Amino acid sequence: MNAIAIDGPAASGKSTVGFLVGQSLGFLFFDTGVMYRAVAWAIQDRGISSTDSETVGRMAEELPIGVSAPSSEEPDGRQATIQIGELDVTWSIRSPEVDRIVSVVAANSQVRQALTQKQRLIGLEHGSGEAGVVMVGRDIGTVVLPEAPLKIYLEAPIEERARRRFLELSQRGKDVKLARILEDMRVRDLIDSERAVAPLRPAQDAHEIQTYGATIQEVVEQILLLAEKVFGVGPVSCGKEDISSEGSSGIALV
Repeated sequence: MNAIAIDGPAASGKSTVGFLVGQSLGFLFFDTGVMYRAVAWAIQDRGISSTDSETVGRMAEELPIGVSAPSSEEPDGRQATIQIGELDVTWSIRSPEVDRIVSVVAANSQVRQALTQKQRLIGLEHGSGEAGVVMVGRDIGTVVLPEAPLKIYLEAPIEERARRRFLELSQRGKDVKLARILEDMRVRDLIDSERAVAPLRPAQDAHEIQTYGATIQEVVEQILLLAEKVFGVGPVSCGKEDISSEGSSGIALV
């Protein structure tokens, strides 16, 4: 199987690194977090409480989530376009409001069952092919695709992760406070790590990589060196900028 599972907490660099690893290897990049964010945005938009487990679960089963490559008419830095039906929600699902409830949505067992099944099908389909897949999330190596030959767990101190998210939102013109983002992230980490279903944790055979103080190039090349050993694919240089945010989602058909 040609599959790489990349897990880690919010703003640890998963999407930024995973996208570049996928590009370097010619693997499909699939950020599974967009599915949970899309559900969180949808219930918020419809005035549904994140604690209404049954309604939120049905929403996850029925919501038409689509992810596609951005067009030339979308020069706003996105790595993909995320849609609910015909509505473009690419940046809407990255709002602080969605951040505050997405972990509650993701802790819903009905939501996780519905979305995990969809994610696993995508992973098996592309991971079994010649091209391969890089899947990013919080439970890829432990639940969604535990048979992935290469598992990565990215880490960074919560203060650094909050700073990255603050910069990401500020650069998009959002009026946000670092202290509020830090507090929201503490709550989110707690929910993610203590939920009953698929809690956030490294897989036993995951390679744990600290992204604090590292450039994107350094982290990507660490993973590419591991991929060379596992898949026989050589590393490719991927630029020298710092990891400043988790980034947006990659290209997939959900």
